Amino acid sequence: MDHMGVLSLIPPIIAIVMALSTRNVIISLFLGLFSGILILSHFNPLNSVKTVIGDYFFLQITDSYNAGILVLLVFIGGFVALLEKSGGAAAFASKIAGVIKNRVQTQLAAWLGGIAIFFSELGTPLIIGPVFEPIFDKAKVSREKLAWIIDSTASPVSVMIPFIGWGVYIIGLINTEYERLNITESAWDSFIQSIPYYIYPILAVLIVPLIVIAKLDFGPMAKAERRVLETGQLFWPESKPMRKPEVFTEIKENSSKPILVWFPILVLLVTIVSLLIPLGFPFKKIDGNEFRIALTTAYLFAALSLIVLMTVYKVKKLAESFDIYFSGMKRMMDILIILVLAWSLGTVLDKMGTAKYIVQLMDGNIPLFLVPAIIFVVGAGMSFANGTSWGTFAIMLPLAIPLAFHLDVSMYACIGAVISGGIFGDHCSPISDTTILSSTGAGTDFKDHNKTQVPIALFNAAISVIALVVGGLVGFETTIYIAVTLMVVGVIFLTKFYNRRTPSFDEDHLA
Repeated sequence: MDHMGVLSLIPPIIAIVMALSTRNVIISLFLGLFSGILILSHFNPLNSVKTVIGDYFFLQITDSYNAGILVLLVFIGGFVALLEKSGGAAAFASKIAGVIKNRVQTQLAAWLGGIAIFFSELGTPLIIGPVFEPIFDKAKVSREKLAWIIDSTASPVSVMIPFIGWGVYIIGLINTEYERLNITESAWDSFIQSIPYYIYPILAVLIVPLIVIAKLDFGPMAKAERRVLETGQLFWPESKPMRKPEVFTEIKENSSKPILVWFPILVLLVTIVSLLIPLGFPFKKIDGNEFRIALTTAYLFAALSLIVLMTVYKVKKLAESFDIYFSGMKRMMDILIILVLAWSLGTVLDKMGTAKYIVQLMDGNIPLFLVPAIIFVVGAGMSFANGTSWGTFAIMLPLAIPLAFHLDVSMYACIGAVISGGIFGDHCSPISDTTILSSTGAGTDFKDHNKTQVPIALFNAAISVIALVVGGLVGFETTIYIAVTLMVVGVIFLTKFYNRRTPSFDEDHLA
């Protein structure tokens, strides 16, 4: 096979090691990229710098597909910033909260609210948390439980939506590898086909209503729930909440309405469909460039409609709305840089034959049915150590996709394993941005949130690994059914084992 042997492993190893040590994805990707180019240029540093800029950065940015992805992400960033600042999502969540009558409904309402606000994994905690915080306190449900619920409906939900930032980012990474491997299937179709293999995100979302309805709490979460029910204390004596309630008074004080969240999203969807139907959607394959143009146009129209609504309802002045819009665009800069670096690193790994060398090492030594499970474990370790799933995707997908292709292992299962590992590690990492933001939104100590969430995350991760292994033996298409079945059986078993039904307060109506 055409590869550079052990030298081809140096760039990904450097990228992974630096990601674990520096916790800076951009620096890690750049050093991995530069080390590969240094080897390819026979260790000429000056020529390597020139090559990085001219033959990689410029080419990646000017590629028509890549440019379309970058532009689309910028428009998504602006729209999401407007949605977050408009207060519409908070007003929408408040409407949901108005029909709550007991503890179970309180928790389920927060779960549904987190799913409904799917457009931003960072916005969800800071919208749902402050809205439901007083309701949880009144219902005597712990702040730790609220943090877990909004963390379980933030990135796990966002990662499965193909037309928001997460999906567009992943599709961009998939497409680059497909082009190198001459795979004709579109990256969009592969993303959709891979969703059933996003085992951990799916379990993270589905386990919330199971635990809530079964009234199952175990480990540190059970202690937190008993603390609130028996003593009424919102925090442990040594806890340091991430924020005070007044930090989010703006959400409650503005004159926002639910229409500020559902109408712009309706405009977004209607515009997409209106532009794609004349091209044959959904019965014909749509050219990727046309699809990106439609998405970008839809996000622009949705943003403009939201700016108009914010002005009409006097939520923000026109100039303020545009400032928010452009600041949201600027906020995407890190993501754009990561994408360009990931594309470039993938090109270097392809030239060095990294995947081919790994295939040669694995061939005959590791059973092929274990490959997705191994990918999951490696991705989980990376994400846990550096606190970011985005960086894990950027490093792991350029390795996992060629591996799946050359080993003839299910491509969808390998993509799903990368995504699942990244989200699981992100959930367990105490330095993860979603861990910190979920704690902030719920007004609890991030250490308390992390401690109560990890046992549940480990439960889902163990099921994910078992499902990937068993699915590899009997057929990967069965993986999600195996995983969901194991989760339901596991929850039933734990419920009977712990037998810790909460007091009769559960059935009481909230005062």
